[in-house]
Amino acid sequence: MRYSVDNDRLLQSFLKLTSFDSESYGEREVGEYVTAELKKLGLQVRTDTTDAGFLERHPGSYPNIYAVLPGTGEKKDEEPLLLAAHLDTVSPGRGKKAAVHGDGTITSDGTTVLGADDAAGIASILEALASAIEKGLSHPDIEVLITPAEETFCEGSEHFDYSLLRSKKAIVLDLDGPVGTAANTAPTILSLDIEIIGRAAHAGFAPEDGINALSIAVEALSGLPVGRLASGSTVNFGTIEGGTGKNIVPGRVRITGEVRSHDHSEALRRRDEIFARFEETAKKHGAKAVCGGKEHIRAYLVDEDAAIVKHFYRAAAAVGAEPGALRKTYGGSDANRLNEHGIESLVAACAMENVHTTAERTNIKELAGAAELTLALIAE
Repeated sequence: MRYSVDNDRLLQSFLKLTSFDSESYGEREVGEYVTAELKKLGLQVRTDTTDAGFLERHPGSYPNIYAVLPGTGEKKDEEPLLLAAHLDTVSPGRGKKAAVHGDGTITSDGTTVLGADDAAGIASILEALASAIEKGLSHPDIEVLITPAEETFCEGSEHFDYSLLRSKKAIVLDLDGPVGTAANTAPTILSLDIEIIGRAAHAGFAPEDGINALSIAVEALSGLPVGRLASGSTVNFGTIEGGTGKNIVPGRVRITGEVRSHDHSEALRRRDEIFARFEETAKKHGAKAVCGGKEHIRAYLVDEDAAIVKHFYRAAAAVGAEPGALRKTYGGSDANRLNEHGIESLVAACAMENVHTTAERTNIKELAGAAELTLALIAE
């Protein structure tokens, strides 16, 4: 078949990729392996793609891997395509041991994640490239981007040198769900870091001398909507810390949380409302609120008529994968960064289930389907 792949080679590649300890900021070993595999395939590979500051802060990490498979045949001068995936896994991701079961299911031993997120994406890309070369398929230039530290709000791709890229469309292989599924929109994610500064005092001898930072924080929180809001945005406060003893009026309390929204301006508005609420409440009680945080990734929406969507549907049809309706994802991916840099990008499902848990799994048939679809993306 035109888009068949070598299932045995694909499986061995996947098992090798999942064998590495590759939690975020500890991807060096798997990064070196992927770099070597791309070079074996004859791609032009660069790893001088990441600013020195990132690698100085995270010496166990690895730079972004950028590679190019030059175009060939009648399609060699057509518009290039970028394929992307990431090196890192979430915790617990050390000492992973993949088990292949009789029905083709692949799991960890239950004590760690499997690492299909995102070894399935990398394995699909490596196998598709190998198969395209072996079959002599005509294709345009294929650019490949494999990133570190994606699970930490796409920090690795934040530091990539985007001037290297020629592609204006991309597929990021990093989504759960059946092969043929793709997401065309993802949210802005803003972190919230709020410190209430009151005044400590002894709770028994002089409570009237204190300004209770915890009480102020509770009052501010009580007036704020949390969870999924009517607009579809989400607000969460996840940690609170402070105080020095049960008999001391707490002089400082720190709260962290996040805002997510598929509408970037809505995310900013929600964040500003939250900050204003804490600042006003603190001021009313003679305290101070210091509000900060970070924009981790920015929302995007790829139109259903975009060239990359049509490309994806053609490839899915070519391998018999039933393309479902484009879906929303409430998590971020490197597609957020790519879209922000003007590269229309979809996130495609690539044979992973129950990600970010020790029940994570994949199966050989779905892995083959993801690799076949990736091969069709290269040649269609």
